[in-house]
Amino acid sequence: MSTAVSLPHPGTGTRTTATHCPYCSLQCGVTMTAGDRPATLVPADFPVNRGGLCSKGWSAPELLDHPERLTRPLVRAVPGNRTSPLVETSWDEALDRVVTAITATQQRHGRDAVGCFGGGGLTNEQAYQFGKFARVALRTSAIDYNGRFCMSSAAGAAIKAFGLDRGMPFPLADVAAADVVVLVGSNPADTMPPAMQYFDAGRARGAELIVVDPRRTSTAKNASLHVQPLPATDLALANGLLHIALAEGLVDEGYVAARTTGFDDVRAGVAGYWPDRVERLTGVPVAQQRRIVFALARGKRSIILSARGAEQHRSGTDTALAWIDLALALGLPGREGSGWGTVTGQGNGQGGREHGQKADQLPGYRKITDPAARAHVAAVWGVDPESIPGPGRSAFEMLDALGTDGGVRAMLVLASNIAVSAPDARRVISRLGDLDFLAVSDFFLSETAELADVVLPSAMWAEEEGTMTNLEGRVIRRRQAMSAPDGVRDDLQLLAELAGRLGASGFSGDAETVFAELGRASAGGTADYAGISYDRIDAEDGVFWPCPDPEHPGTPRLFTERFATPDGRARFHRVEHVDAHERPDGDYPYVLTTGRVLAQYQSGTQTRRSRSLQLIAPTPRAELHPDLARSLGIAHGDVVELATRRGRARFAAQVTDTIRPDVVFVPFHWGGGASANALTDPALDPTSRMPAFKVCAVAVTRVGVAEERIPAPEAAAQPATPAHQTPTAHTPHAPSRRRTTSVKSTPRFLQGVYPITGEGLGKPGPVDPALRYQVPEGKTAQALYFRGGNSTAELVYLLLVRDGEPMRWFPIGAKGDCHVPLRVVEDLDGGTVVELHAAAPLGVTGEIVVDLGLVEV
Repeated sequence: MSTAVSLPHPGTGTRTTATHCPYCSLQCGVTMTAGDRPATLVPADFPVNRGGLCSKGWSAPELLDHPERLTRPLVRAVPGNRTSPLVETSWDEALDRVVTAITATQQRHGRDAVGCFGGGGLTNEQAYQFGKFARVALRTSAIDYNGRFCMSSAAGAAIKAFGLDRGMPFPLADVAAADVVVLVGSNPADTMPPAMQYFDAGRARGAELIVVDPRRTSTAKNASLHVQPLPATDLALANGLLHIALAEGLVDEGYVAARTTGFDDVRAGVAGYWPDRVERLTGVPVAQQRRIVFALARGKRSIILSARGAEQHRSGTDTALAWIDLALALGLPGREGSGWGTVTGQGNGQGGREHGQKADQLPGYRKITDPAARAHVAAVWGVDPESIPGPGRSAFEMLDALGTDGGVRAMLVLASNIAVSAPDARRVISRLGDLDFLAVSDFFLSETAELADVVLPSAMWAEEEGTMTNLEGRVIRRRQAMSAPDGVRDDLQLLAELAGRLGASGFSGDAETVFAELGRASAGGTADYAGISYDRIDAEDGVFWPCPDPEHPGTPRLFTERFATPDGRARFHRVEHVDAHERPDGDYPYVLTTGRVLAQYQSGTQTRRSRSLQLIAPTPRAELHPDLARSLGIAHGDVVELATRRGRARFAAQVTDTIRPDVVFVPFHWGGGASANALTDPALDPTSRMPAFKVCAVAVTRVGVAEERIPAPEAAAQPATPAHQTPTAHTPHAPSRRRTTSVKSTPRFLQGVYPITGEGLGKPGPVDPALRYQVPEGKTAQALYFRGGNSTAELVYLLLVRDGEPMRWFPIGAKGDCHVPLRVVEDLDGGTVVELHAAAPLGVTGEIVVDLGLVEV
């Protein structure tokens, strides 16, 4: 491919340029013929796609000359009045309004009152310069990007475990050579079809592909094994698989001893995840659990790949850590052809998070709180380290505080459609309306741009120079194949001009100049690009980071000798399953999950405007199992309304047996009345600040028969948008007591692994506050079973206590366990308090494993 960088066609005004598809993180190589519009492209034999291309890539040139393309800046006809129309203006007028608003806002409210929000589609150069612009030209801490909604949980887990986050720490080609690949929450057949050739090559050799997904996706249909866990239970499944690996002697003890730390704590933690308990939590049968573990352990080359299905939860970081724990216990990371990785989604989701768009990072994946990192970057930028702001709020937290005292009052958005892509989207749209000023740079008038005071037309992918970093960590060239329309600038030039107007120097609009500076700023950091140049990328079909100097070959495979931690060892982390932030109840009885479909991409700003893709996926559809559809009187194609505590949205029903009967799936590529993210839960992961996109409680109602244009839900029926607050605390919702023809029951479990110190067999006492349950008023409950385990060398007793009185004793032998059905125990009325106490011989210490199952009706 490097030989076809830019070749003119004799006798015509066109030229052929080797570049890359603008969409997903594969960054497939393409060859564009452009000059005399319209442009065309064909797939290239690049090492990643090897001549393959999906429908999105083939259709990409359609949008370059789309009639809705923005080619002139837009401003409000009446400044400050967003009800007035957007009208065309000059660049000088538009930029004057932006600079005036920034200056006035910072003078009135302080530097952090101006914020920046970026996108995972920006080039490395643009992402780097946006971070520098925020910290040098604006001197604000308020910057984050939409990758916080995508990759942050996996990134946080990788940094904790390995000391370094590169989504896939090995080349994609390793997937084809693996004997076993386990995909957790990923559907590459629809989201990145050219990648399937690697999975297909493995299966042709007899390799096993195991897919963990609540839907039977296009990927799952061709898998050797497909398991369908309940959404938000992937952590319990991973812990359960490690429990089996330990019980069956499948752990690579030599690898664990030589290359890791912290395994003893994890070993103790997974003791409570025995197979039948995990089956109850996840819905994955014990036989399937065992098959997955034995396949991974016996494969000469085994790979675990997780993705957003497992990670977009309030416990997404811990979930990724649980799968990393399993991979480490089996000795996979750093072994040739094996390991753990995460499937990056956005086109530059990897590079976009490495060089300064995130609220807590500086270029090279440096921590903004590290004095040495601040000093290094400040020297490159020519500023005082003390002038660089500290960490700011994460993406949703910044958005949720827009327009408030102490929050952002004026914001610049580049390449992100947050009105569609953010969780609890109606709330975010309301917050955008609370801003004093909003400027948006985009190709089209997106749902976010429609809310802006100033809209700036941006160059598209084929019209700009720069680099991208794909899912493997391969830095590739985005080459300019054609000129942008008159009056359109790329975002690198925009940032350079805005910085100059704000009195900041040292900003360039030339991509190669900025990339060279990025290399200096990243030098010595985790994501070190110092040895990468445009010439090297051209000559080598991309260069894998880290690459610290021009003589370094790049690093296709990480961790072969040591991990990126101070002692070179990977870190195990004990993690525990927690329930989803929102559980179904009488008002919202089903589980909603969201994701991508084949012919659309991200917020759909581009793909929804493609005529070709509209023919494939013209309508957003809600997937319902036939049993669920039958019970609700819904036929295929009917209009259904989905309701959560945050909003309502309408979709065409797609009745399919590829989904669990208790789960509803909707795509998130549409806005307006079909906005999936008007429904989603903004509860945040405590580490990554990732919202819980993938699971919330939902109600489903049939609205009517199929319609070509689905009407939006009635505005009056939409829930009120809540006041500004940080949505981290969980508020439980009591189940409804509404009369119904069927009995609704809720399982309750008192379970876990707890330390015990004996005070004598005659002196039982409470074990832990978690082993206490009070039956809600108006309910009844019944204990169904007890299971327990004992790590000590002495007999211990567990005592079931009802309202302070002994109800049942359970003896557990030394190093033993017991399992007792309890279906004959009497009903427990509302208000009853049930506890588990323990007794052991005086001075005996160890751990007990407890699992008391009850049902509440």
